[in-house]
Amino acid sequence: MAIIGCSSDGHMDDTKFSKPMPWIGIYIAAASLACLIAMAADLIHGIRGRKLWFPCKFFCLNATSLAIIAVAVKLSVDLNTPMPHRHDQLSKLSSSALICTIMANSMPTLGITENKDTMMNFMAMAILVITMIVNICIQFVTGVIYLFWVEHAVIMLIMLILLMTMASSAISLPKMKHYFELKYKMNEEALKEGSKLLGEEGNQMVNRLRDQLMKIWMMAHTSSPQFVLGRSVTGTASGAFCLLSTLTLVEAMLRSYLMPWSCDFCTGDTDYKWSIILILIVQVAAVVVGTIAPAFRWFIAITYKCPNVRKKRCKRRFHVEGYWTTKLLLIKESPLGFRIHNRQYRKLAHDAKLVLLCFCVKLQVGIVLMCKVTQYVSIYLMYLILTCCDHCKKVKSKFVSSASSVSSSATTESRPGPKLDLRRFVLHLEGEEELVEVMLKQNRDATIHWVQVGEKKQPKLLIELLEQKCSFLQGFKGVETFDSDQVLSLHCVEAAYSWSLPLVTLASVVVSLPNINRDSVKKLISTLNEGLHFVKFIENNLDKKGELFKLRTAAEIVWLGVDLYDKWLDVDLHELSLHDKSPKETLEKLADAAKTRYEKFKAKYNHICIKENPSLWPVKVSAAHTMYRICKTALLNHELLRDNNSERLFEALTVMISDILGACLTNLPLVISTKCLNSTIEEREDTVRHAVYILGKTKKIIEMLEKRAFPRVNFCRGTFIEDWRLMHKESNLLHFVPSSMENDTHTDPPKSSDLYLDVD
Repeated sequence: MAIIGCSSDGHMDDTKFSKPMPWIGIYIAAASLACLIAMAADLIHGIRGRKLWFPCKFFCLNATSLAIIAVAVKLSVDLNTPMPHRHDQLSKLSSSALICTIMANSMPTLGITENKDTMMNFMAMAILVITMIVNICIQFVTGVIYLFWVEHAVIMLIMLILLMTMASSAISLPKMKHYFELKYKMNEEALKEGSKLLGEEGNQMVNRLRDQLMKIWMMAHTSSPQFVLGRSVTGTASGAFCLLSTLTLVEAMLRSYLMPWSCDFCTGDTDYKWSIILILIVQVAAVVVGTIAPAFRWFIAITYKCPNVRKKRCKRRFHVEGYWTTKLLLIKESPLGFRIHNRQYRKLAHDAKLVLLCFCVKLQVGIVLMCKVTQYVSIYLMYLILTCCDHCKKVKSKFVSSASSVSSSATTESRPGPKLDLRRFVLHLEGEEELVEVMLKQNRDATIHWVQVGEKKQPKLLIELLEQKCSFLQGFKGVETFDSDQVLSLHCVEAAYSWSLPLVTLASVVVSLPNINRDSVKKLISTLNEGLHFVKFIENNLDKKGELFKLRTAAEIVWLGVDLYDKWLDVDLHELSLHDKSPKETLEKLADAAKTRYEKFKAKYNHICIKENPSLWPVKVSAAHTMYRICKTALLNHELLRDNNSERLFEALTVMISDILGACLTNLPLVISTKCLNSTIEEREDTVRHAVYILGKTKKIIEMLEKRAFPRVNFCRGTFIEDWRLMHKESNLLHFVPSSMENDTHTDPPKSSDLYLDVD
């Protein structure tokens, strides 16, 4: 009986070994396409965000991307597959060029991760690159690669240079981050200004908040690790070497296709067959697209420094700043991380470490100097080009001197107003002094831009609800009236609330009411969808310790059912609204259903409810308990249920929802300002940008709160809903009757501190 895989005479049967190779080729092309799409996404993201230094958001070095990259460059490590034709040999070269593009493109991603993860990702990339270089050299010897030797040698040299620049950046990055953290904390005035926003009257809160965010944005952006690496000498030099590797690939392709007599190719077929052409097309496209971002970083960096060269103010000193070698010197001076008992061996190990670290320090200095030389040459080449352009402009200006004088006189007439001085908020490293003015000019208006973007997406339905229904002048009394102390608790411990859980529970009751215009209900649901976005933003930033996490989760689960399926847990609210004839009947059914489910869930999770605070109860227990109390509170108010009028109850519940939303949104200025100060350096830039965007979206709401609420009552004491409820009880704010009642739906003072709602 013949062995599987062997012929009848017992020899290995290799006739089918190469059949799967075209499918492997498709696999390689798919991985290359994934790299292409990720790099193109970063390119589009940078253009849309007006960040022409192109930070990496989609194409980042991590376990997933490194696995995809290893698949994409498989051709470079394939040692024995014959590659006879033109496109076969070019695909080997394109695979090598692709790894150069990937390294240069992903250079800023070293700043995204923590220091330990950064080094692990770099080591994985280093192993891959060294493996590729060794395998390419083996293919030179075996003859698998028999053409484009010079191009391969150039690209392998560029691989090594890019790998060294990545190593240099990864080693110096922790010191850079530490320096910027210290500089960030030194700007006490900008960081503490947010705490004063709510304590003063008539101070144009939005403008002050915007000015504060402009300062924080300038610090966050200029200290962003991605931006720091992108503008560093290693980052700009990597762009130049990436462009050189791409030009090398283009030269080889043009020479092979336009000068066929210069290349002699072998006959025969590759095992990859037709898939090799697909690989070549995708990888060349990936190389071209992936080169754009590094090339732009290089080009912008040298154009930043060209003005100083042209004005003869740039003193080029080939000086290696301390932060490049601080980490290595610290390791050199530190003792070994492990203990050797023998003193002689311990001394020998320490001496070996000193020799190795001395070599690494000198290598680091050499890499930085090489990058500075590359930047220096690039700047002076650009200087020559700009000088030629200036001469051309002077020749052109002789013909249009009259028109230019008219335009210059027109521009001098309209001078812009004074701008906020942000110079001291531009954080920079030693040797970047000449970039301060450029970074200040380029990013001064970024905050205004994102505020304007947010203004275009303001929550119109939410603003309309607050303007028409919210009781600003009565201290948002619905915050207290949705739950009465007269309702006996189902549990011996007083229940806790988040901002969102009462909102979604009140909305559930609204959906279940009979004889209500469904368009009004749908509009209220849409309004809450707008409002809950900001409520979630506030809760996530106020509840840093996660004490209300379970309550927020309960609110999200309840709202998912109400918004999509008109269901509260498993109760069909829409069916309830069709079958019931009166709002009282509906409230009683909801209260009974909530009590039943509370007892069921409480029995199941009794061991948790006994030990834990109510805010940490299981989500369904909290949801059922909240529904029970809200329904029972409404049933106690006979005025609302008079004549079985659902519209009266609908109006009252809407006012409660608007008041809870209004009280919650008073935290917006505080949350927007403090959100920027509590983030890590890796995510700080995105955090500040999101805060500015939220400011733009809520600008009108903050102005409304400042105009109607803050001048009259000190609401800044309350951050959580429990604070507001306690404040109402202590200060008796429900009896506060201001002289002006404009745009307020409640004109009479309430007669009951717990239940009474005056609804027209």
